[in-house]
Amino acid sequence: QMADPFLYNTGERSKYGCLGHEVQIEHIKAYVCRPSFSTDKAVIVIHDIFGWLFPDIRYIVDLIAGHGYITICPDFFKGTDPWKTTDHWADFADWMKHHDPMKVDKEADVVLKYLREQCGATKIGVVGFSWGGMAAHHLMLKNPQLAAGVSLYGSIIRDSEERYNLLNPTFFIFGEKDHTISLNQITLLEEKLNQYCKVAYKIKVYPGQVHGFAQLKPEDMKPDDKPYIEEARKDMMDWIKMFI
Repeated sequence: QMADPFLYNTGERSKYGCLGHEVQIEHIKAYVCRPSFSTDKAVIVIHDIFGWLFPDIRYIVDLIAGHGYITICPDFFKGTDPWKTTDHWADFADWMKHHDPMKVDKEADVVLKYLREQCGATKIGVVGFSWGGMAAHHLMLKNPQLAAGVSLYGSIIRDSEERYNLLNPTFFIFGEKDHTISLNQITLLEEKLNQYCKVAYKIKVYPGQVHGFAQLKPEDMKPDDKPYIEEARKDMMDWIKMFI
């Protein structure tokens, strides 16, 4: 039984003026933001269930670009509808069947090719949030081209040895009060990574934080949560900078 995902009021949350632009790459649309100087370092951002158009994810893309990375958020839903706040949670499991975060390999390859051939990127990482956190975890097990990854509150699924044999350094970020991920699951993840993982990894749980906490724009942060959100973002960027 999957708990209801974190619910945004998307009506109130659509006023962000983006710094980047949209591109078409083969069969995928993507949002790209570049730093003000030339670089061969890039980060792929994987959106949550609300999709690549959602202002909060574009805010994150712009934020990462501000640290000096060519940053791209492709539409991993390939033009199909993201989850909408008007949808009913009873239908969520069925929606997930058609939006499998383990089936992102083809799109990731298209985007990696674009970053290498069109943008001159030689070092590329991935950061994913919620649905995207699951996708990022999956890609860090499957795609050696990704030099480092950060998975933010992606549900921990499929307990098998293959799930922990990461190819490159990966950082897992969780909120302590996330109703979709239990602390027992996080403990198990830590035990299994300790057993099977041969590369650098890190797990961190941020006190009092709910699902979706790290994507909030400054004006949406509650004062008590702000320090943890800022810490999570700094930790995310420090991890990327260490390896990319």
